[in-house]
Amino acid sequence: MQKEGNSNWYTACLRVRYQESDQMGVVYHANYLNWFEIGRTEMIRQMGYTYRKMEEQGLLLPVTGLDVKYHKPARYDDEIMVFTRITAFSGLRLSYEYDIRRMFEAPEVSLGMEKQLWTQDESLPGERLVTGSTQHVWVNADWKPVRLDKTASELYDILEKVWLSGKE
Repeated sequence: MQKEGNSNWYTACLRVRYQESDQMGVVYHANYLNWFEIGRTEMIRQMGYTYRKMEEQGLLLPVTGLDVKYHKPARYDDEIMVFTRITAFSGLRLSYEYDIRRMFEAPEVSLGMEKQLWTQDESLPGERLVTGSTQHVWVNADWKPVRLDKTASELYDILEKVWLSGKE
């Protein structure tokens, strides 16, 4: 059974690199998809797990769906915060939501910021640039669907705990 809703937001910070932008200094649209991946990878890391460990267990999490909406462009040298949260979770599938924002010179939201978790009820800082979502399915090395709760119960328990923490 897939559980719907929203967990808390996790964060990943980055600065727009020159190679990610065009001659006008505007970020190329496909780079936001890379930032989505950074967001979910860092979220898993902040939860105490890594993609490397998942892969060592024979687990893969390919993207099966993608939605993206561009609100404003990011530009070369902007400080960016990628907010990521789980929006649907089951033993077979996982969906994420992203909110990419430009940060300003407030000390609590700079690249060196310590806060990694924002509750559902908190308003996110910065200027909204891009929002989106990705849908994923758990598969093994042969690309056959697997149930996470049966294959990697430790990871399943971690994800479930994160999922439920946003429900309190």
